[in-house]
Amino acid sequence: MVSPIRLPDDAPFSAEQRAWLDAFLHKALAGITMPEPVGPAVPVTVLYATQTGNAEGLAKKLFKTLAKGNFTPILANAEDYDRTLLPKEENLLVIASTYGDGEPPDSAASFHTWLLNGDAPSLDGVNFSVLALGDTSYPDFCKCGAEIDTRLAELGANRLTERVESDVDTDEPYSRWSSDVLKILAPGAAARVETADEDAAEDGFSKNRPFPATVLENRNLNGPGAKETHHIALSLAESGLEYEVGDALAVYPGNRPEVVDEIIASLPFKPSTVTLADGTETGLRDALLHHYDIGAINPAFVKKWQTRSGSPMLRSLVEADDKNSWDTFCHGRDLIDLVVDYPADFTDAEDFTAVLRKLQPRLYSIASSPLAHPGEVHLCIGIVRYESFGRKRGGICSTYFSDRIAADTKPRVYVHTSPAFRLPNDGSTPLIMVGPGTGIAPFRAFLEDRKATGATGKNWLFFGNPHSATDYLYGEELDAYLQDGTLAKLDLAWSRDQGEKVYVQHLMQRNGAELWKWFQEGAAFYVCGDASRMAKDVDDALHQLAINHGGKDEAGAKAWVEDLKKAKRYQRDVY
Repeated sequence: MVSPIRLPDDAPFSAEQRAWLDAFLHKALAGITMPEPVGPAVPVTVLYATQTGNAEGLAKKLFKTLAKGNFTPILANAEDYDRTLLPKEENLLVIASTYGDGEPPDSAASFHTWLLNGDAPSLDGVNFSVLALGDTSYPDFCKCGAEIDTRLAELGANRLTERVESDVDTDEPYSRWSSDVLKILAPGAAARVETADEDAAEDGFSKNRPFPATVLENRNLNGPGAKETHHIALSLAESGLEYEVGDALAVYPGNRPEVVDEIIASLPFKPSTVTLADGTETGLRDALLHHYDIGAINPAFVKKWQTRSGSPMLRSLVEADDKNSWDTFCHGRDLIDLVVDYPADFTDAEDFTAVLRKLQPRLYSIASSPLAHPGEVHLCIGIVRYESFGRKRGGICSTYFSDRIAADTKPRVYVHTSPAFRLPNDGSTPLIMVGPGTGIAPFRAFLEDRKATGATGKNWLFFGNPHSATDYLYGEELDAYLQDGTLAKLDLAWSRDQGEKVYVQHLMQRNGAELWKWFQEGAAFYVCGDASRMAKDVDDALHQLAINHGGKDEAGAKAWVEDLKKAKRYQRDVY
């Protein structure tokens, strides 16, 4: 409360007037609270480890939030972070993603290795908290974030909050984690900091407001055979969306109507409306078609389902909690299998959808340059089809494009920036690109862009697929680039055209001497495609290249590859 205010004794008022004014001012100002001093600004370092940009985006949002309050924030990428500062940090907030088989992001691999080995210093006096990003569809969920969290504590750092793990949808976990951390770091200042999602207030199309894009072209690039790879051209006219080569396009797919209808028919209640995350209401069918994930299941989801199901089999699976048993059960099954084969007790649509995950956008490497195709964005999508447990199934988003795109269908999309996968600023830099299968996508964009800008650097592409006759994606374009000099070299690996399987890493080995020469000329090396096998084999080939043609031992080869990464001459877009 404010102190009573009285007029000075020499004020030119009568005693009665002075008393009246004193009472009036006191009453008028009653209840007004003066702000308490917030104290010195709180130092905070926000450290992120990112692969596709999700962790970086959240880190930047947190940094902006901190900058509005009584904090002195520093934003740092694990790739560039000065490790000597770690034991001097007062408050360290880590946002770390995991990709592939529980691996740290490429940009954080060196920091991760350093932190987990015996060289990291004591961290007594350091406060920290970790937000780990992952996907429960993969076995090593949030492994990188969990390892960083555990190791920081082992080194003596003090946890501000328990680690929060985010399963694909980051909005709620991020909001909960950041709010809890702010309350601990500066209780008096935290109330003054706006922690709402800033993206929601931004103009333009984004994850929370995707753009309905018109489909301009949708064709199969493969010849007759088992494989289907669709070239998709979408219009971005009047969207205001812009992208750079190397970026990804996020697409919200629609689920298969026949599967949705079978699910609804098998549920133990009559369909009704449900309330979506944004507060709007819609019918259960629309919700399952466009807003909830009805695809592959994972152990975390089955555990939630089992609490509603009377199935002895599910109960024994959950109680055993055996990795091999989980893999066997979940592989090839979707939500429909649980609904039909292991019925659960739900009271209504709201009760049912409460256990489901939100349908997440799928990210596809953009296969076009905006300079070559103004107002358009192109994708190269491999169509996934398979049969399991007596049902024909397919990738939700890939079959959305191949089977469910009608003339008036407008896929909902937004641009997902990929700052860690970029062309060199210097157009004279030679490029070596390795992109088998749909991994060709960003390199089609790179080549279009290099030609449009008149870049003088040489370009070398390694591409592979099963058969040359049917699987030479964008073959006419690549051959034309070879003819006009845009491509200096094109090496093609057809794995099934001969008795011995030939992959892109084998062609790298055959061309080792010339590859090493390109690297000595300053070439940048790019890889796109499968993370679990191809990318690892290519990385092994790169290390072997340094040994066989650079005269290095294993330690020297490892150091050479690390130097390439630090110089941003080795970049990967892997999944």
